[in-house]
Amino acid sequence: MREVPVREAIGMMLPHDMTQILPGEFKGRLFKKGHVVTEADIEPLLSIGKEHIYVLEMPEGYIHEEEAGIRIAKAVSGTGLTLTPPYEGKVSMKASRTGLAKINEEAVHALNQLEGIAFSTIYGDQVVHPGHTLAATRIIPLIMEESRIIELEQLAKQFDEPIVQVKTFQDKRVGLVTTGGEVFSGRIADKFGPVIRNKVEALGSTVVDQRFAPDDKEAIEQQIQSFLAEGVDLILVTGGMSVDPDDRTPGAIAGVGAEVVRYGTPMLPGSMLMVAYKGEVPILGLPGAVMHETFTSFDVFLPRILAGERIVASDMTRLGYGGLRKC
Repeated sequence: MREVPVREAIGMMLPHDMTQILPGEFKGRLFKKGHVVTEADIEPLLSIGKEHIYVLEMPEGYIHEEEAGIRIAKAVSGTGLTLTPPYEGKVSMKASRTGLAKINEEAVHALNQLEGIAFSTIYGDQVVHPGHTLAATRIIPLIMEESRIIELEQLAKQFDEPIVQVKTFQDKRVGLVTTGGEVFSGRIADKFGPVIRNKVEALGSTVVDQRFAPDDKEAIEQQIQSFLAEGVDLILVTGGMSVDPDDRTPGAIAGVGAEVVRYGTPMLPGSMLMVAYKGEVPILGLPGAVMHETFTSFDVFLPRILAGERIVASDMTRLGYGGLRKC
């Protein structure tokens, strides 16, 4: 940067914002950094007391932070995102639709190892809605060699999928099997159904039917088989997931020939969760905590399943770190 008389600054770039203050009327940005001074700007600059200003002389092969921010954001962004205009060099990536936030953690770390890059994101696999900020980026210095941005762009292309994106939820048909002799006989009212319907419908899918079964392995299997025969996309089985003698749900899920991914996850609440697959159809055994806790392991995996993802054992075991939601 160098200092020049304001009348000699035409055609030169401002290295920082210029603020105008009109007492009782206005305080804000008169010119933003990166603005190239024109003849029409001289009087406004003089009016805020700027006889001399600093200007930015861009060396050959360098780019300004605003252009750098835009290029980084474009390099990392996939579908379902809107990029904000640069503000103080920062460009944000916001959701343009409701869906599942997908963030490539490995790529985020790789890009931030490049000198002078700041790339920050939310945790992935969250449900996001339009306007939700998923990521933001800028460079640390005011200007940077363009070759370093080209290096980042090339690195971003090495990953199989976009580094930041919003996956849409699919409209899936969900079958709900509620187990338990006390509910089946009518001695107590079902509490699972309304909770499950609300969670499923909030993500754009439909519970096509809810069926009841006593604490009997064969009866539960029959209800699961009936939904499989009807071609539903997802089966949720509630109740009977603990270690009590009357709890038959895990055995019934395995009994229909489903491949059990894992029974149990370290997340609390919701540790007694089972995830299994009969072919391509997920079958989940839901813990009792789903009835009364706002967020459980079920809320971690339901959005991913409705976005078309297949859950594997490591997805479940990794929930121990950060998975304590209620002491």
